[in-house]
Amino acid sequence: MTQDQDPTPESATPPLDRSIDALKDALAHHGLELPDAAIEPVHRYALTLWDWNQRLNLTRHTTWDLFVGRDLRDTLQLSSHLRPDEEVLDVGSGGGVPGLLLALIRPDLDVTLSESIGKKAKVLAEMARELKAPVTVHAGRAESLLEDFRYHSVIARAVGPLWKFCKWFEPYWVSIDRMLLIKGPNWVAERGEARHRGMMAQLQLRC
Repeated sequence: MTQDQDPTPESATPPLDRSIDALKDALAHHGLELPDAAIEPVHRYALTLWDWNQRLNLTRHTTWDLFVGRDLRDTLQLSSHLRPDEEVLDVGSGGGVPGLLLALIRPDLDVTLSESIGKKAKVLAEMARELKAPVTVHAGRAESLLEDFRYHSVIARAVGPLWKFCKWFEPYWVSIDRMLLIKGPNWVAERGEARHRGMMAQLQLRC
């Protein structure tokens, strides 16, 4: 090796393959399927999210493996519980998972994205415009919408513990048919804390 040559670090990350085939390969690797009509919109969503992520921290899932294995898997599982034409409110939408991604996979749904952090809400609105996604973006807390609107399902991922959700939305149960919350391995402890705080008396919990 000459002095003009720089050694390549063993840990150097290869450039991201931005092709739609990379998404398809990740889907096959994780054993997941998308409707044919959703593959191209989901591909564009991921690339748009990652481009915006360079300016504003929206996600840590910046590879196809993480995107498909976590974000897309969670969204598809959530989608399986939603009936056609439901009105859905996504709480704390962040970079658009699950709400914006869900709307691209299920254009039959009426999805509203709520994000209380102003910068993220503006990015969500711009992403929705770029993707021509059938969503409404609300820059503010989700609870304020429930004073005037009713939703079949309130959805969320990685926003807060179960007891906090119950506390936030307890005054608005009449405006919600159900909440669908994506939870990790600590959900049992969250359920116990919510019950200890007396937040589950009016609710039926299904896992």
